[in-house]
Amino acid sequence: MRAGRRWYRGDCHVHSLRSQGADQTPAQLVAAARAAGLDFIAVTEHNTAAAYDEWRALSGDDLLVIPGQEVVTGTGHWLALGLAPGQEVEWRYGVRDDAVHRHVAGVRRSGGLCVAAHPYAPYPSGTFMYPYEGFDAVEVWNGQWTSDLPWNADNEAALAEWGRTLAHDVHRGSWRPAIGNSDTHLEGQLGIPHTVALADEPSTPALLTALRTGRTWLAAATTIDLTFEAHTALSATPAGIGERLETGGEPVVVRLEVHGVPSGTVTFHTERGTTHRASLPADGGPGVVEGRTSAAESPFVRAEIRHPNGHMAALTNPILLR
Repeated sequence: MRAGRRWYRGDCHVHSLRSQGADQTPAQLVAAARAAGLDFIAVTEHNTAAAYDEWRALSGDDLLVIPGQEVVTGTGHWLALGLAPGQEVEWRYGVRDDAVHRHVAGVRRSGGLCVAAHPYAPYPSGTFMYPYEGFDAVEVWNGQWTSDLPWNADNEAALAEWGRTLAHDVHRGSWRPAIGNSDTHLEGQLGIPHTVALADEPSTPALLTALRTGRTWLAAATTIDLTFEAHTALSATPAGIGERLETGGEPVVVRLEVHGVPSGTVTFHTERGTTHRASLPADGGPGVVEGRTSAAESPFVRAEIRHPNGHMAALTNPILLR
């Protein structure tokens, strides 16, 4: 793997046959991750981290395996990423027990990352009933699992809720980044979708920092690539995803370059809603879209790229404007 500061692709919600409903071995999943061109995955078996040693033996310089757990409670699931060896998270409670944030705080104290998983999953216990307070990120895009579609109504609902609360949270300095994962249970699901993270190196601490700070964007396939930046006439350098642009009150130019989404549609979003819309080339080649905003208009701008059928192809975390 080429190391150093760059964008790394990873899937942070992966199950082997040690989890209910899953049918692949860790060896099969690691091979699939390498074949898909992923740089990292997180193992998130249901309510256990006991299988991590088997996963770790399969990792290497070309693929990092992050230890984790999907905490399946009675009223919602969450991901604990970056667990220490032997660390497991308690799961026997529900929203009425007022216990979840005690366990979230414990994971965070040990350096881990806590993600609210598939908030609108349409099955018993899958819908997330806890407040997001204390969690580091929200899984707004969850994969196929029992569906044949990579983008579903429950993802649309999760994205809409996250988008509605983003402005409120940004104004108070406590916004939670979006994350996208496959929730792989079956063959052919890994990496659909996945998260692309800007990190200094392919290590667990560096990648968790990228996820925590929102220096990430989400993609339906490794064939999709993008660059999203904002600048003013006085900017020495542009600001990228998850970064803050000091605007000095000047107008802001937002620039998105996309590869791999034939005839796609790009939209820019601020606290005022959708503010710009444009189409991408039919051949999937590079498409460049520019828009304008200001810090007076909104404290952030983010982008969505959709396929012609309306399904999500990629989306970014915001660039912050001050």
